[in-house]
Amino acid sequence: MSNGGQLNLTTVAMILGTIAMLAAGQVLFKFAAGSLDFSNPRSLLSWPLFAALAVYGLATLAWLAVLARVPLSLAFPFYGLAFLLVPMLSVLILGEKLRYSTLLGGAIIMIGVVVSAREW
Repeated sequence: MSNGGQLNLTTVAMILGTIAMLAAGQVLFKFAAGSLDFSNPRSLLSWPLFAALAVYGLATLAWLAVLARVPLSLAFPFYGLAFLLVPMLSVLILGEKLRYSTLLGGAIIMIGVVVSAREW
């Protein structure tokens, strides 16, 4: 079942695009959560929720294209970048505060992604 694909510029761009879509989806989910009222099922018909689900659907298709090219064990560590991108977008778009512990954790994740992506 394993494919022997290697990371190249195209594959890395596909992975980063997938992560960007996931991060955008999270911001859209946050917008959707602000208008949800579970006692009113019509509130589930909000455009942010539909947009978030659509973006997540596209991200899933993009991820499948990545996995067709490279092993999961090589591609998946890049998902850690979402833990950097989502907090950055939450600050820039949602006006949330960023904690120092989030920055430190993000730096550690970056180190892990770089180490995982290296070919020893």
